[in-house]
Amino acid sequence: MSSAESNSTVEKFARHVNPAFVKLLGLFGYGRVFVRAEGTRLWDEDGREYLDFLSGFGAINLGHSHPQLNLRLQEFLTAKVPNLIHVGPSPAMAELAERLAALAGDPLEVAMFSSSGSEAVEAGLKLARAVTRRAGIVYCTGGFHGTSLGTLSVMGGDRMRAPFEPLLSDCHAVPFGDLAALERALSHKAGAFVVEPILGEGGVLLPPSGYLREAQRLCNKSSTLLILDEVQTGIGRTGAMFAFQAEGLVPDVLVLGKALGGGLAPISATVTSSRLHQKAYGTIDRFDLHGSTFSGNGFACAAALGTLQIVESERLAENARARGEDLLSGLRNALAGHPLVREIRGRGLLVGIELGPREQGNLLQK
Repeated sequence: MSSAESNSTVEKFARHVNPAFVKLLGLFGYGRVFVRAEGTRLWDEDGREYLDFLSGFGAINLGHSHPQLNLRLQEFLTAKVPNLIHVGPSPAMAELAERLAALAGDPLEVAMFSSSGSEAVEAGLKLARAVTRRAGIVYCTGGFHGTSLGTLSVMGGDRMRAPFEPLLSDCHAVPFGDLAALERALSHKAGAFVVEPILGEGGVLLPPSGYLREAQRLCNKSSTLLILDEVQTGIGRTGAMFAFQAEGLVPDVLVLGKALGGGLAPISATVTSSRLHQKAYGTIDRFDLHGSTFSGNGFACAAALGTLQIVESERLAENARARGEDLLSGLRNALAGHPLVREIRGRGLLVGIELGPREQGNLLQK
């Protein structure tokens, strides 16, 4: 790409997509146009190479342009099989749903497909209301579940919520890790408790030992569905295929997205039990109460199936666990005693560094 073409891209984006974003990039000197991506690397229009630590906000667990996944998708397109099927069972959806059921384990065996994590969380909330006939939803302060109207109602970011209020009513925030607060909130007979196994956008906060198991017990006691949002933590990132597998429980509803599409196709899934799905959508007059035109399209399902195969064959979850331990220990050694590093924490390759003054009299005050 020439310099003129790059400038044209920036100008078009600023005019027709997001002017404020381009302005912000310019302030920080990040207004580059990236033209190639492979593995962990990006290249801009001038051929400069960058190490990608953002990874599509966790959507690119395989790295960019994985050759095996590229080949699988090329073969799908060459085969000219139907991509969208609405008058019969989709082979791609059937195969992917079966694979997710095998990976998630009993009783999670029915998948509802969407195109984004927000949609998949909303699918879980709808399922909970349909099953329990209760409107209330409990969520964690600091949790992040998306920016649609429904998901904004169950996350604690005031800056993102305020312009769109009033949101869904009967949604109640509790501190992450606080079982007493959760028990009080569930006493109002909520339909669902939606929570991330590890708060990602909230600061890579790990749950106290046993928190999620006890949360599940409290949910069972009050007949509330436990919805685990694994859009960021799933698909191998924390050292297991799904983060809940390290917690000794299986949720009522498992939400997946981001990395499920291998960084090449938008796809998400809301996986639940046959019993709950039957109760919500299991009759002829209710089977079509949830879905969308592009949900579970063949191309996206092929990407997801290829992604899962690569994660397993290349043992990427195990690699994330081992490399994550190396990363945590290396960062802790390198940053030990730093006046602006409060804590380094994480699991697998979901790692955060909390920045801020550690004590009075720090460098910011000099």
